[in-house]
Amino acid sequence: MLNHIRPAIVMIVLFTGVLGVGYPLAVTGVAQAAFPDQANGSLVRDEAGQVVGSALIGQTFAQPGYLHPRPSAAGDGYDAAASSGSNLGPLNPDLIARVKTDADALRTEAGMTAIPADAVTASASGLDPHISPAYAELQAARIARARGVEEAQVRDVIRRHVEGRTFGVLGQPRVNVLMTNRALDARFGRLAVEGG
Repeated sequence: MLNHIRPAIVMIVLFTGVLGVGYPLAVTGVAQAAFPDQANGSLVRDEAGQVVGSALIGQTFAQPGYLHPRPSAAGDGYDAAASSGSNLGPLNPDLIARVKTDADALRTEAGMTAIPADAVTASASGLDPHISPAYAELQAARIARARGVEEAQVRDVIRRHVEGRTFGVLGQPRVNVLMTNRALDARFGRLAVEGG
């Protein structure tokens, strides 16, 4: 019986070492060597070296002088520990009411009847760091008013931060909210934080 158990134990130890330790270390080493920024979370740092966010994870911006992200179903507004969608179906009355309320508020604010879908719908993860160029452009007038600058200047910053399709064919053009807000601060000055 020991002759049957010994090979099984040896195989468990061998494969645990190779696949449970060796392979993860090798993949981590390759990732750190080839893509260190992405492997470490694509962290965005301010001038003092402090981490202000990640280019891959959305965060809340509520002040009128900044681009606002998509709605988030992840916890209390872009809580990365609670990544998920709302799981509400398209006929759910709660979802319909929330989308209608958000769309009506945006129509009033922007003075437009057409609202981009991503302005009122959350992404599957609830943590999407991007919005559509149409939604970003829709917010340009509000940002310009709040910052006391020309709307054309805000639109210029937004247009410079439109990312094209991945490899020219995958996905849709998009605007990274955090990176564009940092560019707005760099060009027009940083806004004071509300309540502090």
